[in-house]
Amino acid sequence: MANPALSNNPAFRQTAVSPAQLDELYGRPSATAAETGRMTYEDTAVKTVVLFAVLLATGAVGWVFPPLAFIGAIGGFVLALVNTFKREPSVPLIVGYAALEGLFIGGISAIFQAAFGGVVVQAVLATLVTVGVTLALFASGKVRASARATKIFLIAMVGYLVFSLVNVALMAFGVLHQPFGLASQTIAGIPIGVLIGVLVVIMAAYSLVLDFDQIQQGVRRGLPAKYGWTGAFGLMVTIVWLYVEFLRIFALLSGRNN
Repeated sequence: MANPALSNNPAFRQTAVSPAQLDELYGRPSATAAETGRMTYEDTAVKTVVLFAVLLATGAVGWVFPPLAFIGAIGGFVLALVNTFKREPSVPLIVGYAALEGLFIGGISAIFQAAFGGVVVQAVLATLVTVGVTLALFASGKVRASARATKIFLIAMVGYLVFSLVNVALMAFGVLHQPFGLASQTIAGIPIGVLIGVLVVIMAAYSLVLDFDQIQQGVRRGLPAKYGWTGAFGLMVTIVWLYVEFLRIFALLSGRNN
């Protein structure tokens, strides 16, 4: 039974809606993901561009003052760990990471360019091609992340980390005097670092696939737009890793040809 008090209250009286008004309401387009504050590919792409703009800006500073690469490397590593294990994305911390990585990339690029002329351009082109090809393959559905591939990737990452730590230790204690330590040793005339580097590039390419998959899942699940920063951060970490690896590979090849 209707409540007379409510039915007589103007605030609760129903307003008549004409058929034309109903048609107009139903004909309106649905709100987009961006309008509802959800994560989108376009918004994540914009955030990624913003991070790389910051990286390039501070990279120019690092190029002019190469010693800043040390500060960038330490600070970037710390913020990378913080952002990786943080539950909620923090824009200031992510942008701060991009700024510090810019100092590192700019400084180390200047150092490598001075020692091995031309390697910076080669590394940049190789990185862009790898990212472009990986994105195209992922977008076409020809490459996808899988549980088995991810497991192999993690095992390979641990192996590479162990090799890197052993190499650094041998160089630090003066056992090896070559610029790249064990990586400078050769097998059939080919530096070990080049052989390992090829495998690491494949690992980094698969890491890109994982990054693209994470972004895709975030968009499909309708995560809040702020998680676009998490996707952009993941892409930057992988692309920086890929660039540094290419830089090292081309430096080893350049030293071999001299």
